[in-house]
Amino acid sequence: MSPTKASTEPASRPASPPIPTVAIVGRPNVGKSTLFNRLTHTRAALVSDLPGLTRDRRDGEANFEGHVLRITDTAGLEEATRGSIADRMRQQTLAAIEMADLVLFVIDAKDGVTAADEAFGRIARQSGKPIVLVANKSEARSSAAGFYEAYKLGLGEPVAISAEHGEGLGELMIDVLNALGLKPILRQKDPHAELAEEAVPEDEEILRSNRPLRVAIVGRPNAGKSTLVNALLGEDRMITGPEPGLTRDSVSSDFEWKGRTVRLFDTAGLRRKAKITELAEKLSASDAVRAIRFAEVVVLLVDAEHPLEHQDLTIGQLATDEGRAFVIAVNKWDLIEDKQKRLKDIREMVSMSLAQVPGVAVVPVSALGESGLDKLMMAVFKAAETWNRRVSTADLNRWLAEALARHAPPASAGRRIKIRYVTQPSTRPPTFVAFCQKADDMPKSYLKYLTNSLRDAFGLPGVPIRFNLRKGENPFEKGWRRK
Repeated sequence: MSPTKASTEPASRPASPPIPTVAIVGRPNVGKSTLFNRLTHTRAALVSDLPGLTRDRRDGEANFEGHVLRITDTAGLEEATRGSIADRMRQQTLAAIEMADLVLFVIDAKDGVTAADEAFGRIARQSGKPIVLVANKSEARSSAAGFYEAYKLGLGEPVAISAEHGEGLGELMIDVLNALGLKPILRQKDPHAELAEEAVPEDEEILRSNRPLRVAIVGRPNAGKSTLVNALLGEDRMITGPEPGLTRDSVSSDFEWKGRTVRLFDTAGLRRKAKITELAEKLSASDAVRAIRFAEVVVLLVDAEHPLEHQDLTIGQLATDEGRAFVIAVNKWDLIEDKQKRLKDIREMVSMSLAQVPGVAVVPVSALGESGLDKLMMAVFKAAETWNRRVSTADLNRWLAEALARHAPPASAGRRIKIRYVTQPSTRPPTFVAFCQKADDMPKSYLKYLTNSLRDAFGLPGVPIRFNLRKGENPFEKGWRRK
């Protein structure tokens, strides 16, 4: 082959093409086209709940960390009779895999791993191409089981995303660059982003991107939520309308704090019913719940004179159950005489009542007097940073060895339970999976010990942590492993 020809023809190795090609594949209706639209910032791919809507391959470009990537959207992989339209769609998808430098293999975490996923997963593995496993539709709590099922495909650690809501895409693209052997291209530093530069780990999306940090301010009626929003906005009233997807009683407003854009959601107060059980039922359909689920950080605003009543604790429990970063703001602080004692009492109440999130920030403010606002926003960004933190697999397993040495797992049926390996499949909130024998026999007390030890070792205060056990050995000893 002549030098000229060698310079124009792509080689077979993934790193050779000038613009790397990434193929999005998976069975029908797992969200491939929605992901394509997100990555390319277009609406080129039609999106519907109807399986098989995409029939042709579509190409677009994605820009991330200074790199341009060619993204290919493919038809859903499905079994088909030879010569049929479905068969031609399948052949086009296989051709796209052959031409790609990297495969994004997408599953629907809500549905879990299906027989079709397993069959097409084998096809993807046989291609020999690098693969990033994507667990789409992971925004719902009901998708957790499907996310963990994805490990059995043998395609590495899944990345939890929600293409529809735009969640987890930064983490996904970091994995894409790593799999392609690409490093971020340094760009000129923005002098107005010093806070974000200092606060954010280099591999996390939320505090590095230009999109607003979504913050929901929730609490009981008359706690001062709208007054706090107006104080942060520097306006006498909010000039906003309803945010799409939320109810009419929740409005959003954008403002900048030290170079970072924040989108505030002010919600209607949650009124107390006769019984807490009734309140919990009402919460499931309320505006505040939607705001909490849409937010990245939840600020629970309580009244300094009547802090942490049943409604406050119910809202706080909901925020942690939803896995959101969490901050408590104590309003009307200017009305308190013995401030030191009141703050100590409130922190003790928080420690007892919200024990699942030890170290949650408690910030005194006066919305009317506009005091304590900087400290509140610092706590909000710190909570977001912690919520997004990723711990390397090597560091996690060094920690695991030390934790096991300090306090060995208990025995089951006369044999000690062995924990083989731990990894972090996702952030937002930090989620960890440990692989061990007899996972079902592990006492909750020992799991709590591991969770608290991990929280202390890696500095994860005030955010929910998911720590799950799975049966089996180290699943990555022979396969691809995220770096």
